[in-house]
Amino acid sequence: MERLTGAEILWDCLVREGVTDVFGYPGGAILPSYDAMLKYPIRHVLVRHEQGATHMADGYARASGRVGVAIATSGPGATNMVTGIATAMMDSVPIVCITGQVGSKLIGTDAFQETDITGITLPVTKHNYLVTRADEVAPTIREAFLVARSGRPGPVLIDITKDAQQSSCLYDWDAAAPSESVVRAGTPPTDTSLRQALELIRQAERPLVLAGHGILLAEATEEFRQFVDTTGIPVAVTLLGIGALPASHPSNLGMMGMHGEAWVNTAIQEADLLIALGMRFDDRVTGNLKTYAVNAKKIHVDIDPAEIGKNVPVDVGIASDLRDVLRAWQPSLGRLQLGGWYDRITELKGDSAVRDIQNMPDDGHLYAAHVIHDIWRVTEGRAIVVTDVGQHQMWEAQYYRHEQPRSLITSGGLGTMGFALPAAIGAKIACPDAEVWVVVGDGGFQMTMCELATIAQENVKINIAIINNGYLGMVRQWQEFFYDRRYAATPLLSPDFVKLAQAFGIEAHRVEARRDVVPTVEAARRHPGTVLLDFRVEQEDSVFPMVPAGADLHRMIRRPTPLAETGADR
Repeated sequence: MERLTGAEILWDCLVREGVTDVFGYPGGAILPSYDAMLKYPIRHVLVRHEQGATHMADGYARASGRVGVAIATSGPGATNMVTGIATAMMDSVPIVCITGQVGSKLIGTDAFQETDITGITLPVTKHNYLVTRADEVAPTIREAFLVARSGRPGPVLIDITKDAQQSSCLYDWDAAAPSESVVRAGTPPTDTSLRQALELIRQAERPLVLAGHGILLAEATEEFRQFVDTTGIPVAVTLLGIGALPASHPSNLGMMGMHGEAWVNTAIQEADLLIALGMRFDDRVTGNLKTYAVNAKKIHVDIDPAEIGKNVPVDVGIASDLRDVLRAWQPSLGRLQLGGWYDRITELKGDSAVRDIQNMPDDGHLYAAHVIHDIWRVTEGRAIVVTDVGQHQMWEAQYYRHEQPRSLITSGGLGTMGFALPAAIGAKIACPDAEVWVVVGDGGFQMTMCELATIAQENVKINIAIINNGYLGMVRQWQEFFYDRRYAATPLLSPDFVKLAQAFGIEAHRVEARRDVVPTVEAARRHPGTVLLDFRVEQEDSVFPMVPAGADLHRMIRRPTPLAETGADR
C-alpha cells in the first residue's frame, strides 16, 4: 500500500488493466489527472473533438477486442461524448469513458462547466458512476472494466470530481478487486433448451442461420464455422455480423435486411427454421413483423435475456454465452440433407449470384460500386474497412468481401454519421500492422473532418476514400423513392477535400474516372502516410435492393434496367 492522489490511482489502475492508449481532450475539471498522466506509460491521443475520442475508443475496441478508453473534462467536454457513447451502447462495444467533474462541494450549484453527465448518459450506458472521493477511484475503475467487457459488452462512464482527483488516500490494488456478482453474464444453457433446439435442427428441411455481431463479441467464430461445416446449414449475416463467416465460404449467402441480398431475404421468408445467433431481430432486418418468416420455427441464442422474444416470438430461447452453446451442440450435430434447399436458393439467386462488376461497361460515369469493388480487389479483402453511415455503408457491405472477423467496423444500431474517420484512427492504433481504409460519404466526413489534425499530429497511416456524390446520399434516395424527388436540404456543398487534406500536410488526390481508381488506390497503399482520395461518383445512384421501411421483407425495390443487366444491381 502507498499513498497516491486519486489522479495517480486513475492512471495506475488503467496501466494494470492493460490500457496502453487513451483518446482525450483536457480541460479544467480533468486537469489534475492530465498532470499525473505524465508519470505513466500510456499513450495519449489528442483528439480535436470529444465525440472523436469516443469513436476512436470504439474503433479501438472493435478492431482489437480490448476495452477502449476515452477521457474528457466536465460540461461540454462530457456532453460532446454522448453521441459516441450511444453508438457504443447500440452496438455492444466495450469502452470506458472518464470525465472530470467540478468539485464535490460545487455539485448542484450550476458551477462553471457543471453538467449532470451521469444523469444525461443513464439511458445510453451499461452503467455509470459518480466518484467523489479518492478512495473510490480504484474500486470504481476495476468494476467499470469488468462491467464493460463482460456479458453483453457496452460503454461505462466514470465521472470523477476534481477534489477526488486532487486528494490522496492509501491505494491497494488487490483490495479494490470487484465482485463478479455485479456482472450479469448469462446463465449456462440448460440440457432441456439445448435438446429442444437440436431436435428442431434435425427436423428442419429449409433451415437458415442468422449470424449476428454476437458471434464476434463472443470470440466464437471458430466454433461457428465448425457448426456450419458440420451441419451444412446456409448462413445469412447481419451488417455487424459480416466477418463472422468468411465471405468465400460456400454456406455464406450474404447480408440480409433492408439492403441485403434479394435471394437472402426471400430465403428467410421461405425457411422452416431460423437459427438466430447473437442478433437482435431489429427492424432493418425483419421488415414487417406480421409477415416475417411466418412459416419458420425460431431458435434464438443471445447472452442478453432481454433480447429473447423482444421483437420476434421464438420457439426456443437460450440466454447464454454463444460460444458455450455452440460447443455444447457440437457433439450431437451431424450433416443435414439440404440439397433441395440449396437448389432453391440457387434458383432464387438467378443471374445475380455474383456481384462482380469488374467488367461493367465504362460509360464515363464513376459509380461508388466501382470504387469499393476495386479497393476490395487491390487489398485482396484483407484490410480493416471502417465505414460511415449511408449509401456507401451499404455498398461496402455488398461489394467488399470480408474474409476475417473484425475487418468491418461500422455504426449499425445508432447509424452515426461522422463515425468513420475517428473510429479508423482508433482501429489503426489498436492494430498498427493492419491496413486500414476509411469509406465515408462527403456528408459524414464533414462532421468529424477536424480529426485530420489528429492524424497529422499522431502520424497515423490510414487511407481515406470519400464517396463524394454531392448529396446526403441515403436521405436523397428516400426523397427520390418516397417524396417525388423533392430534394429538401440534401444537395451538399463541400470544400475542396484535396486542398483541405493538403492543408494538414496529408497527401490527397481526386479521382473522376474508373480507369484511375486502381492505380490511385495502389499508390495510396504504397505511400507511408495517410492518403485522402476524393472519388467523384455518380450523384443520383441508389442502393439496391431496398426494403421500404415497414414493408414485407421479400417485397424489395430492385434496380431498373439497363443497369440491372450488368449483374451489379441486386
